[in-house]
Amino acid sequence: MSDETTEVNDAMSSDQPQDAVPSPPVPVGADLAALPLFDHHCHGVVTRDLDRQDFETLLTEGTSAGPRGGTLFDSAIGIELRRHCAPVLGLDPFAEPDAYLERRAALGWSEVSRRFLSASGLVGLHVDIGYTPEPLTSPEELARLAVAPAQTVVRLESIAEDVVRRPGNARDFLNRAAERIALVAPEAVAAKTVAAYRCGLALPAREVPGIVLTMAAREFMHRAGKSGAGKAVPRPRVIEPAVIRFLIARAIEAGLPLQVHTGFGDADLDLHEADPLLLTPMLRELEPTGVPVLLLHTYPFQRHAGYLAQVFDNVFCDVGLAIPHTGRRAHVVLAELLELAPFGKVLYSSDAFGLPELYYLGAVLFRRALSRVLEEMALPSGEAERIAHLIARGNAERAYRR
Repeated sequence: MSDETTEVNDAMSSDQPQDAVPSPPVPVGADLAALPLFDHHCHGVVTRDLDRQDFETLLTEGTSAGPRGGTLFDSAIGIELRRHCAPVLGLDPFAEPDAYLERRAALGWSEVSRRFLSASGLVGLHVDIGYTPEPLTSPEELARLAVAPAQTVVRLESIAEDVVRRPGNARDFLNRAAERIALVAPEAVAAKTVAAYRCGLALPAREVPGIVLTMAAREFMHRAGKSGAGKAVPRPRVIEPAVIRFLIARAIEAGLPLQVHTGFGDADLDLHEADPLLLTPMLRELEPTGVPVLLLHTYPFQRHAGYLAQVFDNVFCDVGLAIPHTGRRAHVVLAELLELAPFGKVLYSSDAFGLPELYYLGAVLFRRALSRVLEEMALPSGEAERIAHLIARGNAERAYRR
C-alpha cells in the first residue's frame, strides 16, 4: 500500500473508533444528501478512456450494448445517469449522450474517476479483487480517489483457479487452496463466492465426505487439463459444488465474513439458481459459527433475503446492484427488503464496476430510496436518523468487525 493511501486510511480512522456511527444529525428529507455511506462491496474502475460502445456495455449486466436494443441511455439506469451524473462533469442535467461522452473524454478517465468517487460521500470501501477482465484501479487507488479507507475482498473461486495450475494430485490441490486462503485471510476483510455463476446456490449443507471431495477435485483438475504433468492450460472455472463448499469451509475457519453473490448478474448466470433461499440448508450449518454471511444484491429475491436475515442471526443483506439499475423505483426494492429484514441487518453497497459513475449513482439513488422508505414509516426524526445511520454505515462496521 502506498504512503499516500496509508495517510488516507489513517486520517479516516484516527478521529473515531472503527465501530463508531457518525454523531452529527442528518435530516431525513428529500435525499439524505449528507449521509455518509460505507460501500461494503464494490470493484475497481477501468483505467482508460471509453468510447460509446464500451461505456454502454458497462452500463448493462449483459454481454454488450447491441444496436437492436437501442441505447442503454434509454433505460432506468441511463436516465438516472443523465439526470445525476452530468452536473458532476459540468453539464446540465439530461445532457445529450454524445455531449456527455465528449465531456467525459475531454476530462480523461482519471479526473472523471476522482470527481465521481470523491463526490459519493463514502467513508469506507470493501473491494472485490477477484474479477479483472482488464486493468482496473486497485483498492489503494480507490482509497485515494474516494478519500476513504479501502480493504480487500478475496474471491474463493479465483484462489482455486490459480492454484489448480500447479502440478500435483487432487489432495495437493486442496491443500494448496486451503493454504492460500489461510495466507490471505489476515490481510482481507472478507471472502466472496460466486457459486451462483458456477453451479447455483444449492450448495451442500456441510462439507462433503473425503472421497467425494477428492473425486470432485479430480474432475476440476481434469477439466483444467491437469493430468499430473502440470502442462499449461487456459484459466479454468471451478463449477464443482463440493469444491466450492470446501473453499467456503476454509474461509469460515479463517474467520473471514462470507459474501455470497445472489440475484441477478451477468448473462452467464441462471437466475433461478441464484435465489438466496437455496442457501438455507448451508445457512443452518453456518449459523453456529457466528461468522457473518452477507447476501449481496439479492434482486429480484429481496424479500427472500429479508426473510433469511430475520431468521438467521449471522445473515446480512443488501440490494446493491439493483439500486442504480431500477432507477426511480429503487425505493420499492429497498422497501421490500425491509419488510422482514431487521434494520440492523441491511447494508449499503454499490457493486460499482468499471464506471466511476456507478459509485456516484448508487450512492445518490440509495440515499433517495432510503429517505423515501423512512418517510413512509412515519418515524420521529431521531428514530429515522438512527436507522439511516445503521443502514448506511453502522451495520457494515459491526458485521465486519473481527
